[in-house]
Amino acid sequence: MGQASDRPFSIEDLDGVIQSRREATSEKSYTKTLLDKGAVHCGKKFGEEAVEFVIATAQGDPAAMTAEAADVLYHLLVALQAANVPLKDIMTELQRRTGMSGHEEKAARG
Repeated sequence: MGQASDRPFSIEDLDGVIQSRREATSEKSYTKTLLDKGAVHCGKKFGEEAVEFVIATAQGDPAAMTAEAADVLYHLLVALQAANVPLKDIMTELQRRTGMSGHEEKAARG
């Protein structure tokens, strides 16, 4: 994960790292430890990280917001992996939503 590259690190890269950790041992991988605890645990951990991001935002601390946002993205992807929801499905849904305004999209959820 810490390798230099000519292109920026992407959310797809992070998802790939998380997928690869499924094959690791819990002793070597925090991600594997989380995945072994299941989707509910991973979802709760995501919620904790989201709250920490909100607190950093309320405090107006950009450095803390950056760190917490990274934690939020990581734990979201771990929770999706634990629940067997592919990132590509999320990206497809986001792409679908770009074809309409936010107000239209919310109204369509009904």
